[in-house]
Amino acid sequence: MISVENLHRSFGDLKAVDGVSFTIDSGRVVGFVGANGAGKTTTMRIMATLDHPSSGRVVLGGHNVVHHPAKARRILGWMPDSFGTYEHMTVLEYLDFYARALGYRGKERLARVQEVMDFTDLTPLADRMSNKMSKGQTQRLCLGRALLHDPQVLIMDEPAAGLDPKARIELKNLIRILSQEGRTILISSHILSELGEMCDSLLFIDKGRIVHHGDADTLKRSGQNEQTTIVNVEVAGDPRALQNWALTAAHVKILDETKRGARLCIDSADEQIVAGVLRRLVTDQILVLDFHREERRLEDAFVDILADLNKPKPPPVPVVLPPPPPAV
Repeated sequence: MISVENLHRSFGDLKAVDGVSFTIDSGRVVGFVGANGAGKTTTMRIMATLDHPSSGRVVLGGHNVVHHPAKARRILGWMPDSFGTYEHMTVLEYLDFYARALGYRGKERLARVQEVMDFTDLTPLADRMSNKMSKGQTQRLCLGRALLHDPQVLIMDEPAAGLDPKARIELKNLIRILSQEGRTILISSHILSELGEMCDSLLFIDKGRIVHHGDADTLKRSGQNEQTTIVNVEVAGDPRALQNWALTAAHVKILDETKRGARLCIDSADEQIVAGVLRRLVTDQILVLDFHREERRLEDAFVDILADLNKPKPPPVPVVLPPPPPAV
């Protein structure tokens, strides 16, 4: 559904996008991650037909966004990181205005606006002035505007920025429903933990280049010893019962004692062995409250990837040529 091929965009001497390539299959949700100035927004604006690449191409649903922008826009919903509203225009009037601009007429227009308002929970706010709402309500209005023409592809630039916890949960639920309907979604955010929960895979960009494309679970486990598993265990009652048990348990050793239990290292990554350790804990009457595998935070994984990329390279080893043979 989305194909980005060797995309470049320069502003004078600045290379904002430097050879970006990736594909996203239909119905997938992909997180787009990068520091400020890494090239995220420029890439997304090109995909949304709002900017032209210096070279390379973007194809949405079979339509080249440079050669056929009107066709690409028919299947594209764009949710920018900030957008304008109008004074003295209610939520209903705002969405109705954009529905008219998209070509909806008569009963079809009214039905489509109402459908979008119901989905984004804006119906109770229909008479509220569009520029007098909370950040979360405004973001739902922006999403509603992007959904008016029922797009197959959604590009969302920092939709959760500035939202309170309740508004973030509401937005995540809406994105989850949209993905279940089969829409293809590219969503950028600085909140990596939330992206990991709702995205099928993650794209990391740095200095205009893609440096990682994979699923969150693999990224969390990367960099760890594949022959061992670290688990955090909390118990009810005296944690020394767990600690004493671990001293004689097969496959287990204590890494750290904690206030309510311990961090344990299991000498295998096999799921059956890890599950067996939990089963023996319960069988031996250790009152387990929590047992979970330790994983890297996505933020830590992102920082580690950038650190590896920016690590200074060793100087080249000079080539020493053998001395020439003696003259005869």
